[in-house]
Amino acid sequence: MKKLRTRVLVGALICCLAGFTDIAAAGGSRPETLGTSFPSDFPVIQNYYLGVPAIGFGARGRVERVPVIFLHGNNDTPFPTPCNPFGYIHNAAQYFLNQGYRPSELWGVGYQGDQCDLAEELPRKSGVSHSTAAAVPIIRAFVHAVLEYTGAERVDIVAHSLGVTAAREWMLQDNAYALVRSLVAIDGPNHGIIDCSPAAGNYFQLPSNGGFVPNSAICEEYGSDHTQLLTVLNAAGETPGPTRYLVIRNVFSPEPESGDFVYLSAQDGIFPPVPAEDRDGNPHDFSDSALLAGAPSLDLTSQGQYDTILGTAHLGILNSPQAWQAALNFLKKDAGEH
Repeated sequence: MKKLRTRVLVGALICCLAGFTDIAAAGGSRPETLGTSFPSDFPVIQNYYLGVPAIGFGARGRVERVPVIFLHGNNDTPFPTPCNPFGYIHNAAQYFLNQGYRPSELWGVGYQGDQCDLAEELPRKSGVSHSTAAAVPIIRAFVHAVLEYTGAERVDIVAHSLGVTAAREWMLQDNAYALVRSLVAIDGPNHGIIDCSPAAGNYFQLPSNGGFVPNSAICEEYGSDHTQLLTVLNAAGETPGPTRYLVIRNVFSPEPESGDFVYLSAQDGIFPPVPAEDRDGNPHDFSDSALLAGAPSLDLTSQGQYDTILGTAHLGILNSPQAWQAALNFLKKDAGEH
């Protein structure tokens, strides 16, 4: 019994030491693990394109800060699922929790399901069920549900990739800027993506790689900087007030792993270069796609190290402590915190 008690005490001491930094950062409270579900009394948000309820996370409880909504990118989820090992946005939300936010102040929604639909048809990655058109109604319903459930008047949004432009499109359609205090836009396709070139060298056109052909739903939205979606969205103003904006983006550096396969033709992780062309076959440099006119930007390099699965900068930047801290600092500044 004495040996068992000793092992238990040693194990408890190791756990305490391992979590000491997070405990201190959270003001002395024991660190919590962010959940992967909604409260039982939270409204069900339907994804009518996939015929399933939206998944996500959030919690019942007191709300003192402006709630933060986390929006993932295309072909991703709000946490890892049996069909998607990424879900890095959940790690970002966990970081906020470790730094003092309450679980009731952190919310995320999966506007593309659990990605298990891709097992039936991989080209759905670029199809209408994974498009901005499909995402906007879900984001709209979710934001209003969070506002009503928490009693908050506004939300902050931390978004990645397609989540950035989907949030911007919802805000434009509903003139909802007064509902969003801050938008942290991490590597968003605000001026198009490189995946839609009709050239033979664009392997993303293959059905097994997502079917990003020029007339796919995603390429019709993002295949150039002058698609109908982006033309209207950006012509309305890229940073309308009173929302405050921060861009966090990948930039190219000499190291091959630093290129971003969504916006740059440089090699990124396991992905070789693709032609630097738009969906019309015209040469185009998408390296500044994530920028928003009027918004400050933080440029990060070598973010592929944080994508432990594929080594890509575009996914790595979402799993990056540098990006998390920058987002947190921006929201704290907006709240007058130090």
